[in-house]
Amino acid sequence: MKNLPLLMCLLLVSMNVASATDDPPADLQSFFQPPPEYAGDFGDFLSPLKFYDGREVTSAEQWPARRREIRQRWDAIIGEWPPLIETPNVEHVATTKRGEITQHQLRLGVALEGETVEGFLLVPPGEGPFPAVLVVYYDAQTGVGLGTPLRDFAWQLAQRGFVTLSIGKPFTGVDLENPKAVPHRSKPYYGPTGRPVALQPLSALGYLAANCQQYLANRNDVDGERIGIVGHSFGGKWAMFASCLHDGFACAVWSDGGIVFDERDRRKENPGGSVNYQDRWYLGYVLGEPAADEARFRSMGLITEPSQRTGSYKVLMENDHDLVELHALMAPRPFLVSGGTADMPERWMALNHAIAVNRLLGYENRVAMTNRDTHGPNEQSNGQIYRFFEWWLKERQ
Repeated sequence: MKNLPLLMCLLLVSMNVASATDDPPADLQSFFQPPPEYAGDFGDFLSPLKFYDGREVTSAEQWPARRREIRQRWDAIIGEWPPLIETPNVEHVATTKRGEITQHQLRLGVALEGETVEGFLLVPPGEGPFPAVLVVYYDAQTGVGLGTPLRDFAWQLAQRGFVTLSIGKPFTGVDLENPKAVPHRSKPYYGPTGRPVALQPLSALGYLAANCQQYLANRNDVDGERIGIVGHSFGGKWAMFASCLHDGFACAVWSDGGIVFDERDRRKENPGGSVNYQDRWYLGYVLGEPAADEARFRSMGLITEPSQRTGSYKVLMENDHDLVELHALMAPRPFLVSGGTADMPERWMALNHAIAVNRLLGYENRVAMTNRDTHGPNEQSNGQIYRFFEWWLKERQ
């Protein structure tokens, strides 16, 4: 399995109880506590602390084997990553100053087979090395405040002393004059067009993000041990898969992407109806088929019969796999679920499994969730996200 040396180092450290410096500050402590009605409730999810043959994981020494088993099983179902791109091609398009922030517009060859993505790198004033955060979304410019409001995570974090890199999907362009006309913003990504699809799209996007983490870690102005990732909605799913499948991210925030498989009709609470991992631009593509060249996302809608499931999603559902297994791969790295209508407080039943894994390894305060009444982020939820990154990547030594 990839990143085994890093994993072994993490597990050696995990034999000790977390130090007091890992306790969250007072304004964050409530994020790490399930509401009383969900405390200790594991729902119907299968425990990641049980091998697929039924044996239980009872010690930290057994966890590496179980972790490896989870990763190998998911690789077999959603596709195994090729080697990471150690030195991606980077084209510098433009450099501008926005107050004290230096903004570099880039094209980075970080996708499958070196395909490029648009990106904006924001560098705060000072000498560094700085902590860094990767921001993932449909397009690159939204994250730097040049698109939909309240999704400007990269811009806000840069003003708080982080180097940030905001990226979009491959094929998606940039239009600084008219953000509503960003080229191919609604075009899904399946990999190089016409080539057989070897990775489910979410895994391919996770691979892309891992290469961006490598790019940031190799910069002189970035502390490679302090790099996080955040995304909202589509980007929340993307950030979750990237951080769970790549150990290089020190922490992560997943904003209302839907952290478990959930086929229920929840249109009263969630405008999208369900957590749509079944769509083929997420996990529903049939591996081995040529990558489609579709102009826009077209959802298949709610699943009403099991026969409607396709691709890796079908295999995962038929074999009782759920995303709690991926959450477990984060341990002992911390993550925050910034929940809205897709991730309501009931998701603590899934998160309790990640808490259990961390406790087995000797860690507390590594799994957090906040909640709001809307799918879209607001000033309060964004402020909570920024405080989480400030605590883990800046204040904590």
